[in-house]
Amino acid sequence: MRCTSGAPSGQVVASGNGNGTNATQLSGPTRWAINVSSWTLLAGDINGKSGNNATTLNHPTDVTFDPMGNMYVVDKYNCRIQLFMSGQTVGTTIAGIRSHAGHDSALLNSHISVHLDSQLDLYVADTSNNRIQKFLRY
Repeated sequence: MRCTSGAPSGQVVASGNGNGTNATQLSGPTRWAINVSSWTLLAGDINGKSGNNATTLNHPTDVTFDPMGNMYVVDKYNCRIQLFMSGQTVGTTIAGIRSHAGHDSALLNSHISVHLDSQLDLYVADTSNNRIQKFLRY
């Protein structure tokens, strides 16, 4: 929505076609560029289907990028962090074990966010384990 100061209503500038995965719909966006009517798939299934292989995700909750443009995705329900090299749609699991939640230091359980430090070490908020895990640079 775009609203002007003091206006009682606003104007739809993105979507307006209900929740979904088509090019004219939004499904839980966190940021959208103004006046853009299409999107680019960076990772996951074009039709919004979940999965647990190297090209699909299941409930991604956070994403961050390193200086080289590589993308790190919290793949929550697959219990893993996926690394997608810049321009690639096939990911590599760099933390956690696919579809295996647990308390061991190599496992994740209901993780929700990921961050990189200046050395490219990875920090994961491992929520259900009540901890922050650090994984050294890949």
